[in-house]
Amino acid sequence: MPGHLGMVMLVCAFAVIAAVGLVALAAFLSRRFGHGTDDRDPGGASAGHAGAMLSSLFLLVFAIAIVVPWTVSDSARQNTYAEAQTAAEAYWSAAGLPAPADLQVQQAVRDYVGFVVDKEWPLMAEGRLSPKGDVRLEALRTQVAALQVTDDEAREAKSAVLERLGDLSGARRQRAADATAALPPAVLALTIVTGVVIILFPFLAGARPSGAALLPLITMTVLLAVGVYLAWSISHAFTGGLAVEPEAFTGVLQEIQRLAAGR
Repeated sequence: MPGHLGMVMLVCAFAVIAAVGLVALAAFLSRRFGHGTDDRDPGGASAGHAGAMLSSLFLLVFAIAIVVPWTVSDSARQNTYAEAQTAAEAYWSAAGLPAPADLQVQQAVRDYVGFVVDKEWPLMAEGRLSPKGDVRLEALRTQVAALQVTDDEAREAKSAVLERLGDLSGARRQRAADATAALPPAVLALTIVTGVVIILFPFLAGARPSGAALLPLITMTVLLAVGVYLAWSISHAFTGGLAVEPEAFTGVLQEIQRLAAGR
């Protein structure tokens, strides 16, 4: 990873050097062959073209910084509902197991869902899952696989529970991947850099806004700052403004507890 980051920084440095060299070469050739006229006007063609391109670049990067986390959060939310539904199906399938294994497995599934809500969800804001969750699922799968069943109905129930537990493990791995997914730091950094350049561009172009002309510039600066903050706030699926909450698991847990109380 450090080697990859170093390569990216090296490529960026070469890109900057190449861009500066290209501008210098174009300016030299333009003067050498007497093409064009001097442009020192802050509202001239050079400043206007550069400003439009910088604005387009900022909008492109800002769109990426918003759309990518939004998509990741939406996908992560759907995955949590799928995982919670799988846990509920494992609970229902366990009802077909012979006593007392049926109640024991159902209790283990209920405890696992409660563990995800109470203990594991806060850890996902840090980009990780608790290894205890994997231990719980593996122990439950071992327990069900070791059951001795004789009749066809119990055998089918055992097979269904094992299948659901396998699906639950797969959904858990997907949630682990969602917890580590985040907006690349380079995208957020480029959003900030281009935003700052957009703010300073009138001064870089030679303009000296004053009086009422400062009002739209100040307004733009405030809005850009708010936009960059929002991009940072939603950069992770389980934190910030778009944080995925455990409502899918709490809903299943309430349903399981209601079913258990109705026995």
